[in-house]
Amino acid sequence: MGFYDSSCPKAEKIVQDYVHKHIPNAPSLAAALIRMHFHDCFVRGCDASILLNATSSSGNQTEKVAPPNRTVRGFDFIDKLKSLLEAECPGIVSCADIVALAARDSIVVTGGPSWKVPTGRRDGLISVASEALAEIPAPFDNITILIQNFANKSLDLKDLVLLSGAHTIGISHCGSFSNRLYNFTGVGDQDPTLDSEYAANLRSRKCTTPNDNTTKVEMDPGSRKTFDLSYYSLLLKRRGLFESDSALTRNSNTLSLINQLLQGSLQNFFSEFALSMEKMGRIEVKTGTSGEIRRNCAVVNN
Repeated sequence: MGFYDSSCPKAEKIVQDYVHKHIPNAPSLAAALIRMHFHDCFVRGCDASILLNATSSSGNQTEKVAPPNRTVRGFDFIDKLKSLLEAECPGIVSCADIVALAARDSIVVTGGPSWKVPTGRRDGLISVASEALAEIPAPFDNITILIQNFANKSLDLKDLVLLSGAHTIGISHCGSFSNRLYNFTGVGDQDPTLDSEYAANLRSRKCTTPNDNTTKVEMDPGSRKTFDLSYYSLLLKRRGLFESDSALTRNSNTLSLINQLLQGSLQNFFSEFALSMEKMGRIEVKTGTSGEIRRNCAVVNN
């Protein structure tokens, strides 16, 4: 904690102030930033590899262009924070730490939980699109794949259930679940595990064609802007939007964890969520002389 206390004492305050100033006007960015942090940490650890642009010279396709990341937003927000921090302390604060701090601060500003963010992560030098596709959990994943994906990052069943709870805010696009509405097993059928009334509503009002990839749908209808337990209540009503949401109810251990959360207080959910976020924020971090402190978050130094 407080890695920058002597090298850049105002660093965390600069991030917090900027978030406090801008996120209230664009609260949906809070969901985008926590998603960016999650997608970053699951590929080569929390090292800001998700921020690197493809280099035209080598033709290297970076994580940014991989299918799971094509709808990631907030890159400009991180770039602006980086420029403020470079002005204050050039070459000191990593892009990886900026992502981790901005994610936490933006969730707090929108009324969600807080968690500890230790700092001192360094920025990675490598970013590969195929790794993002292979390692970021997909909305189509079943419970076996999800458990394995999380275990690969030293996260357990409890972390899986809690971190999925971030779907209490934000939006999705139809392409991430429309197979559940139109063609679940390849014969023009609907996913039987999705509440039929909810499915009919999605088909008639939201994803009106099977190939709609642009329409936005709330992850937690009716409370998309509040960080609460309603995501879990909807799972039990068979109204989880993704197959990966619905999958959490089809394993006795994850189902039991969902029920425990619903029987507990909101404060209990917040404190449990915080612990899982702290674990996620430590995945394969680079410290010491590993990696570098990027001057520009989108490109490696020289």
